[in-house]
Amino acid sequence: MIQPKQKKPEDKENLLDLESRYCSWGDTVHYAKEINIFTRCEGSYLYDEEDTPFLDLQMWYSAATFGYNNPRVKAALLKQVETLPQLACQYLHKEKILLSAKIARGIEKTFQEKGRVHFNVGGASAIEDAMKVVRNHAKKNLVFAFMGSYHGRTLGATSITSSYRYRERFGHFGDRANFIPYPYCFRCHLGMQKETCGMACLRQFEKLFESEYYALVNTKNQHCEFGAFFIEPIQATAGYIIPPKDYFRELKKILDRYKVLLVDDEIQMGFYRSGKLWAIEHFGVVPDVMVFGKALTNGLNPISAIWAKEALISPEVFPPGSTHSTFSSNPLGTATGLEVMRMVEEENFRETVPAKGKYFLDRLKTLKKKYPQVGEVEGLGLAIRIELCQADGFTPNRALTDAIMNIGLSGKLTAGGKRRGLVLDVGGYYKNVFTLAPSLYISEAEMDLATDLFEEALLKGIAQTR
Repeated sequence: MIQPKQKKPEDKENLLDLESRYCSWGDTVHYAKEINIFTRCEGSYLYDEEDTPFLDLQMWYSAATFGYNNPRVKAALLKQVETLPQLACQYLHKEKILLSAKIARGIEKTFQEKGRVHFNVGGASAIEDAMKVVRNHAKKNLVFAFMGSYHGRTLGATSITSSYRYRERFGHFGDRANFIPYPYCFRCHLGMQKETCGMACLRQFEKLFESEYYALVNTKNQHCEFGAFFIEPIQATAGYIIPPKDYFRELKKILDRYKVLLVDDEIQMGFYRSGKLWAIEHFGVVPDVMVFGKALTNGLNPISAIWAKEALISPEVFPPGSTHSTFSSNPLGTATGLEVMRMVEEENFRETVPAKGKYFLDRLKTLKKKYPQVGEVEGLGLAIRIELCQADGFTPNRALTDAIMNIGLSGKLTAGGKRRGLVLDVGGYYKNVFTLAPSLYISEAEMDLATDLFEEALLKGIAQTR
């Protein structure tokens, strides 16, 4: 009698069964219907246990900006493992000092502003540090943030993230931000047209300071109740929305008038995602505080940081012990971060990223011409958005977006002559936007393939959702 084949503990079916019973579902894995288990990664690709290549167009929410398994960053990590892999953050090591200096000097050169760098272990944790810097300086708890903002899911970061869904389970947030409409021109909050609106949304915000009865300011002394405005220069989770070029320059004038700090969240857009080292450079503004992470170590080690102007973070005003995290400036993170900073200094991303972004946009815009369901294709550098709509080209189409995402994750696409998958991230106010953040090293051939794979998934998705 033939005995049934015994399943190995690491077989996919067994692993998924264990996952269903013992893993928390509080993360985001189960947003997708197609649950896969990946076994390796290289360049722009993830591979499953059958070695099916999945072309990744979101690169771990832009954390692996410089490609999976990048040899330079990996070598820096391995070298540090062999020398000083661990050190409590109350002691110094050279990589922390050199990385801080390199970042701060670069920012000083770009913005002509002296400042300092403070490390933490993740984007939300760095947002918390930025909130401490703001409160310490302004002595105010309240801040502005944008509708559509996403700054993290720790309690403090959740209070300035606009989606109520993230707060709903956790009680009342007394310090919740005052959320202001973002200049989302494709779906204008005021129902106006970009070419003729005169940035009406900004004028509406400015009007709130005209009278004390609009609840923001004492017009007798010009004191504002709010200490800072937390921004994303390109909204990330909301769908890679790019504001008008002059928007932030004009916003900063208003904030400066009332001594409200501008905190720039570069967690997804920093490190040349937009074609410049910092996305805020596109908009002619000097932030008071910057927050960054993700690509700083290319995802090989969790580390994040804030940069703040000297007047906000000097030892005299932000003394030892003002904030702390056990793993904040860990040597593995600072060593990999230092190598990433060397890479961005040595390589010509300021020219190659805009050129690649234009090429990819041009390819994707051919789909917009062919399919009315592709409502908008826009990008800055290699931060690209594809907004999916009904056949009218405007009404949000979440069902089609979800179908395309799951078709990509199934690993059953055939464009390019072999079985492949496509990794896409869904964002947007209506969860109908694909936010593309490919590797900065993506080739033209890979962008061509990506366009073909997306078109195949789009056609299958349209057929499924009719």
